[in-house]
Amino acid sequence: MKLSFSFPEGKIKALTFSYDDGAAPDERLVEIFNRHGMKATFNLNAVHYRDKQEEKADFLKKLYAGHEIACHGKTHPFFERLPQMSLVEEILEDRRELEKLTGRIINGMAYPYGTYDSNVIQTLRSLGIVYSRTVKSTGRFGFPDDFLEWNPTCHHRENVAELADRFLAAPYVSLFYVWGHSHEFERNNNWEIIENLCAKLEGKADIWYATNMEIYSYITAFRRLVTSADARIVRNPSAQSVWIFNEKGTLIELTGGSETLLG
Repeated sequence: MKLSFSFPEGKIKALTFSYDDGAAPDERLVEIFNRHGMKATFNLNAVHYRDKQEEKADFLKKLYAGHEIACHGKTHPFFERLPQMSLVEEILEDRRELEKLTGRIINGMAYPYGTYDSNVIQTLRSLGIVYSRTVKSTGRFGFPDDFLEWNPTCHHRENVAELADRFLAAPYVSLFYVWGHSHEFERNNNWEIIENLCAKLEGKADIWYATNMEIYSYITAFRRLVTSADARIVRNPSAQSVWIFNEKGTLIELTGGSETLLG
C-alpha cells in the first residue's frame, strides 16, 4: 500500500517565518503577521532582557503571543569561535533566561551570524536544542535532512515575490520558509515587501501557517511512524496526530499513540 505525506488536516503546503535579534521593529512586524494570519518564530538574545525582568517578561508574552520565541545565543557571538565552556554557557543561559521570562520550553534556535561547525551542532544536540536555522537559502520548498542544519527557502530580499508565486502554484507538498530581521525593513524603508508577501499568501485553504517548532514537531512525528511491511498497519508512537493519504487519496488522521489498520 502506498502512503503519502500530508500536513495537518490534509493541507499540502506550509508557510513559516523566522526573524532574528528581537529589535524594536518586531512590534510592527508582529502586527503585520497577526493582521494577515501568519505564524512566525522570533529568535532572541537573552542579554537584552536582564534588567527589569518582570516588566520585560510581560512585554515578551504580550508581543509574541501566538508566535514562537527561540534562542539566538545569549550575546549573539560566533559560536564556532568560542571555547567549549563558553559555547555551552551561550546556549544554555539563553535557554534558561528566555524560559524564565516566557514560562515556555524553548529548544529551537537560529545561528547567530549563520555560522557553525560540527562541534556546535553536537553541542546544541546535547543541550536539548532540536532545530537551528542557517542563512543558506535554497530557493526550494523541501524539508531538511537534519533540523540542526535547517536551510530556509530565502531571505525576504531574495526574489521573495517570485518564490511566493511558485509556492502557490506548486501541486506537490511544499514548505516555504522566509527569514530576516525586522530592522532591515525599518532601515531600508521597504515594509511593503512583507506587507505584499503576507497579503499574497494569507487565507489559503491548502496552506498550514505554522511556527518553526510546530513544523519541526509535525515532520518529526511523521518520520517516526511505524508501518507493517505492506504498509497496511500504521503505528503513530508520538503524542500528536499525523495525517496521511492512502493510495486511493483518502485522508486519514493517525491520532497520537494509535495503531491503525488501513485495509
